[in-house]
Amino acid sequence: MKPLSRLMVCLFAGSGALQATELRIGASTVSITPDKPVALAGQFGTRISEKVEAPVMVSAVAIESVEAGKPGDQCIFISCDLVAIHQSVLTQFRNALKPQIPDFDVRKVIVSATHTHTAPVTSEIQEETLITYPIPKEGVMQPAEYTAFFVERLCHASVSAWKNRKPGGVSWTLGFAQIGENRRSIYADGHAQMYGKTSDARFRHLEAGSDSGVEALFFWSADKQLQAVAVNIACPSQEVESRRTLNADFWHDAREQLKAKLTLPDLTVLGWCSAAGDQSPHPQYRKDAEERMIKLRGLTRQQELGRRICNAVADTLDAAKADIRMDAAFGHTIEGLALPARKILEREYQEAKTNIAQYSAIEKPDNRVTTMLALERGIVKRYEEADRLPPYEMELHALRIGDVAIATNTFELYLDWGIQMKARSPAQQMFVIQLTNGCGMYLPTALAIQGGSYSGLPHVNKVGPEGGQMLVDRTLQAVQALFAPAK
Repeated sequence: MKPLSRLMVCLFAGSGALQATELRIGASTVSITPDKPVALAGQFGTRISEKVEAPVMVSAVAIESVEAGKPGDQCIFISCDLVAIHQSVLTQFRNALKPQIPDFDVRKVIVSATHTHTAPVTSEIQEETLITYPIPKEGVMQPAEYTAFFVERLCHASVSAWKNRKPGGVSWTLGFAQIGENRRSIYADGHAQMYGKTSDARFRHLEAGSDSGVEALFFWSADKQLQAVAVNIACPSQEVESRRTLNADFWHDAREQLKAKLTLPDLTVLGWCSAAGDQSPHPQYRKDAEERMIKLRGLTRQQELGRRICNAVADTLDAAKADIRMDAAFGHTIEGLALPARKILEREYQEAKTNIAQYSAIEKPDNRVTTMLALERGIVKRYEEADRLPPYEMELHALRIGDVAIATNTFELYLDWGIQMKARSPAQQMFVIQLTNGCGMYLPTALAIQGGSYSGLPHVNKVGPEGGQMLVDRTLQAVQALFAPAK
């Protein structure tokens, strides 16, 4: 990635308040399901897909403002059924897209992942975690081959959405459904455990809360026919995360049920994962009661989660129809942030040295041991070179569409950071989209680092709480600039 710390691109005309403008909108949905077995991303070990349970898809919405007949601002939103969007893949995509739609600025593409753990690997070595997936060379589509296919499909969806844009409008709603829960249990001695037993007598509480909001952004044609909807929920799509099948997880069921319920077979549905680094669709308590209800309905849990999302969105449709904005303020800014590297604590440093000694003593280390040894050595190096560590650089996209704000980040961002953004935002409603245009790993709170356990450990943190607060504050400054009143 090129240095971004001094990059600030304001991609709307003028420096004053945004004015309502005509909008042009296009939408497209394409499959990114391979026709061969592939390695699946999201776990530490290699899994080769055995079949397709639910196709993985790309959904795209292009939006452009028009002022006095001239193009104004622009954006292409893309939602992908993948675990993450790696920087190398984003670069390939932008390079491939640029000559295909020369009237679109490829910096303005926003590519996010739903974080399904049953989608193809796009790199044999995961760039952020050092996890290596040894993949058979025979009978399996290799990551480079899949990535080329994926980039081609991304381009197809983007070009289709961009070239099909026509005058249209937007509306937004807020519904509610319980999808995610905090997955970190806290025990009497203060330690945390991801997916820890809540039935244990030592269990005291979940580390943080959850967010049941289902926020929807609707895109309409000029004759007020629904073309697309983006749905923002604070939960990653990983209900069936350990399977050896291709599966878009609960977003597949949400999409299919919405299209059936609204009798719109060509509806484009974008799944946006809000700040949810500590959230999961797996119930942490009331498990037996939930399982009973699902069985009584004759559903799988994946279908049940899709049902909840579908019903929450459909329940707000009349409200959405009642307030369609055929002209709305639209602005899009991109800023490069340089966030400080996560500090390694003394106890984490000592634990890493102990683990290195233990792993080094193993005579015949397997792939997991080799990976963990590399990660522990990285912790030691980060501690000893703390004053020389470079910052983590990421793109921050902030948008205004009518009274709605949208902000992106590259992280698996803990829920509390997203709640800060939403609570302090000047917008009537704010959408936060994580795992966008890169993969910055988990960004935990100070409480999570204190508790330990996976996602609060330095092995999977590039940025810590200091950087998290900087991200929140800078995101809100970018949004506030878009909502600045006329002088």
